[in-house]
Amino acid sequence: MVILRIIKQGNKNYYYLEHTLREGKSFRNKRIYLGNKKPKDIDKLKEKFMLNILGELYGNQINNIKKTFSKEFSNLPKVAKDSYIESFMIKFTYNTNRIEGSTLTLKQTADLLQEHITPKNKPLRDVKEAESHGKVFYDMLNYNKELSLSAVLHWHKQLFQDSELEIAGNIRKHSVAIARSKVELPLAVELDVLLKEFFKWYRNAKDKLNPVILAALVHLKFVTIHPFSDGNGRISRLMMNFILHSKSYPMLSIDYSNRNTYYNALERSQLKNNDYFFVQYLLKRYIKNYENYK
Repeated sequence: MVILRIIKQGNKNYYYLEHTLREGKSFRNKRIYLGNKKPKDIDKLKEKFMLNILGELYGNQINNIKKTFSKEFSNLPKVAKDSYIESFMIKFTYNTNRIEGSTLTLKQTADLLQEHITPKNKPLRDVKEAESHGKVFYDMLNYNKELSLSAVLHWHKQLFQDSELEIAGNIRKHSVAIARSKVELPLAVELDVLLKEFFKWYRNAKDKLNPVILAALVHLKFVTIHPFSDGNGRISRLMMNFILHSKSYPMLSIDYSNRNTYYNALERSQLKNNDYFFVQYLLKRYIKNYENYK
């Protein structure tokens, strides 16, 4: 936990942020000086401090993952690279849709996307959205411009144009809620301002943060805005992987089997209005996923 420490010298107070780090069996204090006047926006300073600490704690492991993965991937022949990307696309499509309620199995998803074999006795919507997600994934992969609202709207339209045309590519104009969650989502009238603030934040942060931290924050902040009637989770996970891919980091598929810890980390950050919890979760998940590359 970050604490505000006040050290008094003579008649003056000096303000610091302090956090105790555990390193194996030992502990050490991390401290930054804030000045001789108490800052007004202390909560934001605490959050920034913690994100910097996360970068220090996990940055070397993440950079090693990138270095090792990039070296290995670059040495593959084209057919092997294509096969790796296709395999990731299938796994990612299965997991991201399954998290949102799709009934397709991993094998059915693979048969559908590789062999164009439509599974029997499955909802048409699940089939269409799996097919669409596969196409959107490759569109995202080949998108070489900066992340923007127009790109996100295009991906959303592609994702839903064959299953929910009415909402495809459209910002919601009504209130929404997350089932079994205490998180209160923004009103429709707030979305325009929130989206402008989000992309302004992104343009300012995109070259300053560790790419995996940036990807986690993009996911968290966008899904918290919740601008669509449906598909917010899937689009935010696509945006997360756009960041990772554009920065030459291996992409991440959050397994359906890990959905509870994933949702808990999201909700905890949202309820406490603190990015730290979800960012830490995603960093740990990313490192665990690429354990062999550390």
